[in-house]
Amino acid sequence: MRTEQVPTLVLTNAAVLDVDGANLIPNQLIAIAGDRIVEVSSQRPIDAGVTVLDVAGRTVMPGLIDAHVHVTSVTANLAALAEMSPFYVAARSAALLRNMLMRGFTTVRDMGGADFGIAQAVEERLLIGPRILFGGKSLSQSGGHGDQRPPGRTAIERETWSPAQSRICDGRVEVLRAVRDELRKGAHHIKLMVSGGITSPTDRIDSVQFSIEEISAAVEEAESANRYVAGHAYTARAVNRALECGVRSIEHGNLMDESSVELLLDKQAFYVPTLATYSALAARGRESGLSEANHRKIFDVLDAGIKALEMAHRGGAQIVYGTDLLGDLQDAQLSEFTLRAQVQPNIEIIRAATSTAARLLRLEGLVGTIAAGGLADLVVYDGNPLDDISLLTRPDATLKVIIKSGEIIKNSLAA
Repeated sequence: MRTEQVPTLVLTNAAVLDVDGANLIPNQLIAIAGDRIVEVSSQRPIDAGVTVLDVAGRTVMPGLIDAHVHVTSVTANLAALAEMSPFYVAARSAALLRNMLMRGFTTVRDMGGADFGIAQAVEERLLIGPRILFGGKSLSQSGGHGDQRPPGRTAIERETWSPAQSRICDGRVEVLRAVRDELRKGAHHIKLMVSGGITSPTDRIDSVQFSIEEISAAVEEAESANRYVAGHAYTARAVNRALECGVRSIEHGNLMDESSVELLLDKQAFYVPTLATYSALAARGRESGLSEANHRKIFDVLDAGIKALEMAHRGGAQIVYGTDLLGDLQDAQLSEFTLRAQVQPNIEIIRAATSTAARLLRLEGLVGTIAAGGLADLVVYDGNPLDDISLLTRPDATLKVIIKSGEIIKNSLAA
């Protein structure tokens, strides 16, 4: 046996949640060497010198995945964000990242703003937080969802080191250049704004953005680099056009219809609803920096979100957990579980935040599962979330252990 496979940490008496099988397997042992799980089996004698963590029959789950976050969006006022010092934003992001990890999220997909620097800082443990799969800056057309200029401003900020979430590009050539540039900087995916949005000052929710040629160019270029494109979209028209062009995941989709669900299935694409952000923005958006005009936009999509989720669930779409929260509103990250429970069974919501998310991220077998060879990302809860999904929303009371990449981040078993 190779040295790196010798267990250094063993969890005993674990009730392992088999996400795909939708059941708890009692009396399991999970052996960890370095950052990997090397064994999941029935109880057996343990070698001397190994650190043992007896979880006393508690539920052990894969670390949670949030596939739509903005770790550098320290305010809901995105125009103001673009003017902030990147050093200040990084300092503020440190708290956001740590809080995500302490809620049980060991992996996140950033959908605009984060870059190789902050991902590297987490990897090197300079910042404490979930591993970050980043897309760099999202891409917007002029006047699109990522264009934060007010109507009276014409100049475009080209400084890539600004903390702005997005960059502007128009036409096939500019889109190709922007995609290639973000890929050059290590992007795991590319995000396109293919419809209007809430936080932008000059577009409407129902506008369709980027041409078919532009979207197709981005998809082709991303696929050439073995990456993919995610699309911010609300209406069926925007969603369907993006899917026809090969976009892999649809973010939000509140105003899509049955034809959109059919395309999600046909294209084997993923759907990432973000119900938490609309509830939070409606309740607290203005105090977090959202303008009055943008606050009014929320109500165009607020109630439609749960209906779209129900339609996608009924149709059998691949649904992934995402929250899209900004600034101080990121404390509502776990409310997505409660909101989805209105229409989905608990196991489906859990899969959205584990195994289904792993497939979207192309990390099957590494995250979102508890199996030999996978990354040792584990969370331990009091109670059974298959019966009570609210357990996942009260981490201070129910989340006893957090392990990320084999490192114990939290252990309150003795408390």
